[in-house]
Amino acid sequence: MEIQFLGTGAGQPSKGRNVSCTALKLLDELNEIWLFDVGEATQHQILRTNIRPRKITRIFISHNHGDHIFGLPGLLSSRSFQGDGGPLTIYGPPGIEQFVQTSLKVSRTKVSYPIKYVNLTDDGLIFENSSFAVFTAKLDHRVPSYGFRVVEKPKPGELLMDKLAEYHVPNGPLLGQLKAGKTVVLDDGTTLNGKDFLGEPRPGRIVTIIYDTRPTKSIGQLAQDADVLVHESTFDGEDSKMAHRYFHSTCIDAAKVAASHNVVQLYLNHISARYTGKAGQQLEKQARKVFKNTRLANDLDSYEIKIRKQDNE
Repeated sequence: MEIQFLGTGAGQPSKGRNVSCTALKLLDELNEIWLFDVGEATQHQILRTNIRPRKITRIFISHNHGDHIFGLPGLLSSRSFQGDGGPLTIYGPPGIEQFVQTSLKVSRTKVSYPIKYVNLTDDGLIFENSSFAVFTAKLDHRVPSYGFRVVEKPKPGELLMDKLAEYHVPNGPLLGQLKAGKTVVLDDGTTLNGKDFLGEPRPGRIVTIIYDTRPTKSIGQLAQDADVLVHESTFDGEDSKMAHRYFHSTCIDAAKVAASHNVVQLYLNHISARYTGKAGQQLEKQARKVFKNTRLANDLDSYEIKIRKQDNE
């Protein structure tokens, strides 16, 4: 699992930051890539990465402001040119389907794959398969805005090779079946239940992505125990009044969420163009006084999200 920032700016693109888009790469887990918001020129940013548009299967839109959705029509069109792009699902507030369909219709663009739309209207579960679940909750912005919590389901425990040693199980398919928790029969007739030779299940990873919002209780609910929290940080701590006026958050607001909800790593995102160079680094310094494991996200930054170690490791 890997997270890559394709656009980390707020409002409008600047020389250093494109507008909002975050990619969650689940290539080892699902052979898929999920996008969170698709600001203008997202497809140009993708050209600077190893992301293949046909691998993008789900797009989660936080809200319908232009700096978060203007890149959608172009990306969907280009994805169609690849020819083998499969179905795609777009999750977003009411109006996102109308925006996409109108853009494609007016430009006489036809896509070669089906697009499913899921309207976000209530808090709760919006997607689930055997490996992941995605939850959403409404935030506090000038228009309906939603945060997202991606939860990886627990993984089977490690195969306890020391415990298996006395049975002299040969390398090969039998070990794989035992690791999958299946029952196998050895050549000497011994029956082994794989579940008896597995360690404790390993917790899955949690990624929370919060775009435009004032501080609100639902953020903490989405962020609780997250391995990674991506949180908007449009303003620095000294501009808290302006942040509140414009329905945004500061770097301090983001750090307080991380510090109080057992977050492992915080990435500051959605940075106003007023914070360039040293001013941008100041956001990180301010936030680190509240929560040490804070990084200022920059365009094209990419980070692996490792499985959290258990207490006995």
